[in-house]
Amino acid sequence: MGPIRSAEILAVGSELLTPYRIDTNSLFLTGRLNELGIIVRGKAVVGDDRNDLARALGDALRRADLVITTGGLGPTDDDLTREVVAGVLRRALSEHADVLATIEERFIRRGVTMPAINRRQAKVPDGATVLANPHGTAPGLLLEEADRLVVLLPGPPREMQPMFEDHVAPRLAALAEGRQVRRRVIKITGRSESQVEEVAHPIYSRLSTAALSIATTILASPGQIELHLSAAGGDVAAIDRALDEGVEHLVAALGSVVFSSDGRSLEAVVGAALRDQGLRVAVAESCTGGLLLGRLTEVPGSSSWVTGGVVAYSNDVKVSQLGVSASDLDAHGAVSDRVAQAMAEGVRRLGADIGVAVTGIAGPDGGSIEKPVGTVVIAVAGARPAVRTFHFPGDRDAVRRHSTSAALDMIRRSLI
Repeated sequence: MGPIRSAEILAVGSELLTPYRIDTNSLFLTGRLNELGIIVRGKAVVGDDRNDLARALGDALRRADLVITTGGLGPTDDDLTREVVAGVLRRALSEHADVLATIEERFIRRGVTMPAINRRQAKVPDGATVLANPHGTAPGLLLEEADRLVVLLPGPPREMQPMFEDHVAPRLAALAEGRQVRRRVIKITGRSESQVEEVAHPIYSRLSTAALSIATTILASPGQIELHLSAAGGDVAAIDRALDEGVEHLVAALGSVVFSSDGRSLEAVVGAALRDQGLRVAVAESCTGGLLLGRLTEVPGSSSWVTGGVVAYSNDVKVSQLGVSASDLDAHGAVSDRVAQAMAEGVRRLGADIGVAVTGIAGPDGGSIEKPVGTVVIAVAGARPAVRTFHFPGDRDAVRRHSTSAALDMIRRSLI
């Protein structure tokens, strides 16, 4: 058996092709395989169809050293993984007496007779290693095929994860020959994906050398851009040095829009800065409806730097709870610099050093020519007051997410 350096994952089950069930197994497996120095080249969700599964398995075997399937090992007619794998690998499939006995014993311990259909789970392809499953009836299987490895795992995570850890991970660790996949993540806010890529792309080509290839990926979500740098090999110290140098070059080029290169979230970075400076914050929210306070309080220990917040969705609440002037609302409107500043100052009544306010039009209705949907005004009151008007793209959810990220970034910048 040769070294294992690449893998593909096949999640089997027609239910995974509906909106009602999500494949989480591949996320767990990708993380563990990367830790073992194995790069995941692809993932696929395949329904309970013999031809589709056979085609996906054959394609994966041509591309990767390791193929892991999850699901399709149950006792019913639509559980086809064992049969299809045996067919693709041209292995005979026969009942395994010891496996059958184990399944029968499991039913006996529960005080019931094993249904006849469960005999299917005792079918084992020639040459396969059986992987014990103390958490369910479906055993896993491991097959070597020339220089490839095929692993069949059950679908339920409570069965799949222990089986992988106990029986598969130790074998893969030996076959990975000491390789590791190392990764760095740079997190950015306040810039679009294209703006970040324009700065970062010229640097990418300088990161890799003849001895080490560094892969780069850019990921975008509302209010945040991530740059991922990764490399695999046996000399972990050399890889870490190269990745750290790459991060240093990118951070220097991107500047203050980078808020994290150590994995922390924006709210964690803001919380640490507030804690270090002995400051407390309170928030006043209109269009975000409490989402900003929710992000701040997701961070453990946030009670030491967050005093509270007010969801001032209506103008009456802006006036009664935050002290916003009714005349300012009439003259300037709820989505305005004047009102945002008054909200931010007013919420400091909650015993905060810094007040932050968000007021805007998240849509889909409520916009105008002067203030279209996506217009959001954010204000910070305190030692370094600031107010900004933004025009965020996307639907209601995206505008609200953009707004919370922009507000957190304004807090961060006020603390620098």
